[in-house]
Amino acid sequence: MRKYLLLDDNEAFAENLAEILRDGGDEATVVTEGARALELARSQVFDVLLTDMKMPGMSGAAAVHRIRQVDPGLAAVVITAYPGEDDLETARREGLLAVLPKPVPIPSLVSLLSEARRDGLVALVEDDLALSDNLTEVLRARGFSCVTARSVLDTEQLASVRPFVALVDLRLPGGPDGEALRRLRERFPEMPVFVMTAYPEVLPSAAVPEPTDVFSKPFDTAGLLDALERVHAERRQRTS
Repeated sequence: MRKYLLLDDNEAFAENLAEILRDGGDEATVVTEGARALELARSQVFDVLLTDMKMPGMSGAAAVHRIRQVDPGLAAVVITAYPGEDDLETARREGLLAVLPKPVPIPSLVSLLSEARRDGLVALVEDDLALSDNLTEVLRARGFSCVTARSVLDTEQLASVRPFVALVDLRLPGGPDGEALRRLRERFPEMPVFVMTAYPEVLPSAAVPEPTDVFSKPFDTAGLLDALERVHAERRQRTS
């Protein structure tokens, strides 16, 4: 049985979704204020947080940030009728499973929620926007959330999140080959890292530590996903 925390000031929408989730055998708790959601996250372990963005009092972005400080492993989905709002980028930096526009088709939302993984946040450090977007979508289909960085400097923004694994390109703007990898290793010394590179010849100079899985571009996405699945399963076994 999965546990969902639904935060929305539109209580009718949230209760309707909660009823559907309960009919599927899961547990769903509805709250209309961020402060109450934070209180519940301190006392219970949920699998997924679903939150609206624009609400009285605590915004959805602030709720994701504060709840993640209490429970870094919680998957988060944001729904919003205002996809251009500034707070949305703040929420994205927390590492979301998805951002969905209102009105959202309930069957699609339920399917997404059912696949979401606890402790499934992936740090994706890649400056190729097309590849980054493609990998984000592929990972989301497997229930993994993503937080992205596209330069060495961007990796500093990952300080507030707790990914279980990182996918890192060796050559990124803002530093020498391997600098983003070095900074991630320094910040998260125990985190597994998979290297992605179109320049395998720079591996020795980039001081890639052993053992590190290296995927040479263009790589087999299925192989990468299998490796992620293995690491996630091992983490869940250690923490269960």
